[in-house]
Amino acid sequence: MDQTRIYLKDYTAPDFAVDSIHLDFNLNDDFCLVQSTMQIQRTKAQAPLILDGISLELVSIKIDGQALTANDYQVTPETLTISRVPEQFRLEITTRLQPQLNTSLEGLYRSNDCFVTQCEAQSFRHITYFLDRPDVMTRYPVRIEADKKKYPVLLSNGDRVNVRDLGNGRHEANWKDPHKKPCYLFALVAGDLGVIRDTFTTSSGRKVNLEVYAAHGKQARCHHAMESLKKSMAWDEKAFGREYDLNDYMIVAIDDFNAGAMENKGLNIFNDKYILADSDTATDADFANVEAIVAHEYFHNWTGNRITCRDWFQLCLKEGLTVFRDHEFSADQRERTVRRIADVKGLKAQQFPEDQGPLAHPVRPRRYREINNFYTATVYQKGSEIVRMLRTLIGAENFRAGMDLYFKRHDGQAVTIEDFLRAFADASGSDLSQFALWYHQAGTPHVDVKTDYDPDSQQFTVELEQAVAPTPSETRKRLLHIPLEFGLVGPDGDDVEYCSVEGGTVQRNVIHLKRRRQIMRFNGVKSRPVLSINRGFSAPVMVTTDLDEAELLHLAMRDSDGFARWQALNDVLLAWLKPNSRRRAPGTTNKDMVRALGLIANDASLAPSFRALLLSLPTESDISRELATDVRPDAV
Repeated sequence: MDQTRIYLKDYTAPDFAVDSIHLDFNLNDDFCLVQSTMQIQRTKAQAPLILDGISLELVSIKIDGQALTANDYQVTPETLTISRVPEQFRLEITTRLQPQLNTSLEGLYRSNDCFVTQCEAQSFRHITYFLDRPDVMTRYPVRIEADKKKYPVLLSNGDRVNVRDLGNGRHEANWKDPHKKPCYLFALVAGDLGVIRDTFTTSSGRKVNLEVYAAHGKQARCHHAMESLKKSMAWDEKAFGREYDLNDYMIVAIDDFNAGAMENKGLNIFNDKYILADSDTATDADFANVEAIVAHEYFHNWTGNRITCRDWFQLCLKEGLTVFRDHEFSADQRERTVRRIADVKGLKAQQFPEDQGPLAHPVRPRRYREINNFYTATVYQKGSEIVRMLRTLIGAENFRAGMDLYFKRHDGQAVTIEDFLRAFADASGSDLSQFALWYHQAGTPHVDVKTDYDPDSQQFTVELEQAVAPTPSETRKRLLHIPLEFGLVGPDGDDVEYCSVEGGTVQRNVIHLKRRRQIMRFNGVKSRPVLSINRGFSAPVMVTTDLDEAELLHLAMRDSDGFARWQALNDVLLAWLKPNSRRRAPGTTNKDMVRALGLIANDASLAPSFRALLLSLPTESDISRELATDVRPDAV
């Protein structure tokens, strides 16, 4: 494939719009005929029609019923070009595929006697000639024909219109999705599969038919996925006001599906390790993982499917936002603090190294050679953290209003990060121009924090300084808008009061760090507090403070914010383990730390899962990351 660099700045709108595309699949063991019938209209004068297509055998092509000759079009290994077309026309293209030989697993392929598709990001072009780009959204009525005995299950997007016996050992199924979608969301599954069924009643009273398919004999292990789906549907109605929009929702579990999980409209396809779970074969972590992944793919129905990306540079718009949504869902299903700590540990283990290494890139990159390399921890995890920061910055009520406005404005559209942020700026009246730099700039920010207290003036001073180290494509960094949740923790663990603040903006217990160096003065503080900063990991930054061990242990024992308690104790443990990990020798016993751990172990007011997490030592990777250089694995 051509490895020419693609640049965001070169984006242009498509030259043609596709009003609809009817797809007819004639499936056979050794070949498949695909007939595509498109209603197309020109959007730019004099532009030739250039369709994407790879590894396709072109059988026939017609415009408005008239067959074209070889002189009327040009075929290359990657395109089909028709130089002269009317303003509006019907284009019929028949292609012949050999799915059983498709080892790329892109487009339509055979998997253990099942036909399966995978079209994200640019694999629909392996099925038929089309404008394979996410900003071409259209409707996809589908007919599938196959041997009835070998392929009794025929599935595609949308709602099942009918299934009909053709009387010759073959049968057909017709599907209709009333919603426009980009071609990367097209899906087809045909095979002999087992199924479990259930229903879900939406908030408006509609009954949705739910089906989970898997290989025969595995259906009993699909019930947890079904319950996870129903929980997700209910949660999305409550948390975001999003009701499911079709009559059918299907999940298919394939044991060698290469993409992990895919959110195709109404027909999600998973590798079965993300669906199958029962008490005999799965751990608690497995059950939680299935629940989270099922939720993630379901939540894409609105954040990715109903509203999609204008171009692949906007990938974080659907993935970062949906990761945030599935994190919030998971946090509501169990101990929220424990879930948040797990998410942050994953971010630090996977995304922080990426952001500080040779492959560092912005959440919305400016160029690429291969789109499949875009599915990174930065796009997904840091993208999620930016959405979380946005909620912190404007407040939960304004955030929900912004989401509602985003859905209302852009339903059925392919949009950009700018469109997304504009909805929140308009809903909250906030200036998000500096905050938007989080999407455009690579690297993990570092925030250095120093504190001081003057008992005579009863003034507590917090000095903050932000910096981002140079990354391979960016040597000069711009200042970010960093929202830092905080508290001034008193002796009993309650946040102490102050009467006024100088030197910067504080809203809803959030410091808004916008300058390189910012000195905040809190007046009317009667005794020296301990600063608890970046509570809940409100910003994906590395924080260095001047807190000593006693102050950190005070936070670990007393802070009202669970994440801050864990972070403080983790900092103490790392400080104790770090020198020992360099010299391969046991350290001295830290009696204050041991006493704190004992009190935590006996604190019945803490949730058991949170207590267990507080008592867990940092992992080897945590220690290695803290050492940064001269890491000795045996010593660690």
